[in-house]
Amino acid sequence: MSSEKIRATVESYVELVGAGTAEAVVDLFAEGATVEDPIGADVRSTRESLLEFYGAIAGLERSTSLSWVRIAGDTAVFEFSLTTAAGDASFQVTPIDIMRFDDDGRVVSMRAVWDPATDLKQI
Repeated sequence: MSSEKIRATVESYVELVGAGTAEAVVDLFAEGATVEDPIGADVRSTRESLLEFYGAIAGLERSTSLSWVRIAGDTAVFEFSLTTAAGDASFQVTPIDIMRFDDDGRVVSMRAVWDPATDLKQI
């Protein structure tokens, strides 16, 4: 697994969360991949549950920006900002995600470090 392939997947993930479809985001994940977002939430492990999760923001105006990425072995840790808008309300969250990858560069697990009570801000 090359760090370039992992970085490309991370960059695609952030871009697609900001402007893509739920299907395009979920296509970055390996079959049976898990998502725990935020850590402590129920772990999602089926394609249908991942589509539901990422579909929740698909209809919103949204944008993302990648702050930094660190890669070691099959794991990437990165911080990005997601800004969403619905009507007159805009919100921003800046999670730190921990992703593990398979040999094909697909995500096998994602855990997001953020607290909805303190890290989700109305802007």
